[in-house]
Amino acid sequence: MSNDHRFPGPGGAGALALTGAAVWFGPGLAVHWPPMAQAIGVPLRSESLDGVALTFDDGPHPEGTPAVLEGLRARGARATFFLVAEQVERHRSLVGEIVAEGHRPAIHAYRHRNQMRLGPRALAADLDRAMAVIGEACGRAPALYRPPYGVFTPTGLAEVRRRGLEPLLWSKWGRDWRASRRPDAIAAQATAGLTRGDVILLHDADWYSAPGSHRNTAAAIPLILDELERLGLAPRLP
Repeated sequence: MSNDHRFPGPGGAGALALTGAAVWFGPGLAVHWPPMAQAIGVPLRSESLDGVALTFDDGPHPEGTPAVLEGLRARGARATFFLVAEQVERHRSLVGEIVAEGHRPAIHAYRHRNQMRLGPRALAADLDRAMAVIGEACGRAPALYRPPYGVFTPTGLAEVRRRGLEPLLWSKWGRDWRASRRPDAIAAQATAGLTRGDVILLHDADWYSAPGSHRNTAAAIPLILDELERLGLAPRLP
């Protein structure tokens, strides 16, 4: 009797299921698993930078964004702002300030929703609406994209690339979405082991995180910039 199995038994089915799960969930793990990020071609870092990139998600916000802009302005620092288009519609003038001060606008979403909870049509519609709203507010079409929660799906990543957007995640963060997170702790974690090309994730808004958390982020900016100066790493635009 031959030992050749032409059809998968329970073990084979399980393996196929695991493979399918890896294909679907793999992109969502990219920010936490650098080999996956490399495999799907989504950068966590910006290797061409002569310095590091400061990035802010979830704005604009009527309190958080001006406070962050003030902290950056005081030191002549530039940053990238991943904007949520539904907030752009409510606080359009702040986008003008971001652009006027030499910062880089980028696309986060129209609504701040996990890609894994969106079907293909809803995801494509969200992207198109975000690009239209943010592009019109900025006076030009942003080139960078970061998904809410840093989570991609295969469909989402394909839709992003189909529109000519460049995905960018992050290699450092300050976990600044918690209200109890002190500015010194945010700064310490965001700059730990920092090297040229790192991308730092922070938040200039509390729409989708703990109320008031943006205040600690704004207070951490001088501390972060002090450490960058000590390390000889200037903030640059990716």
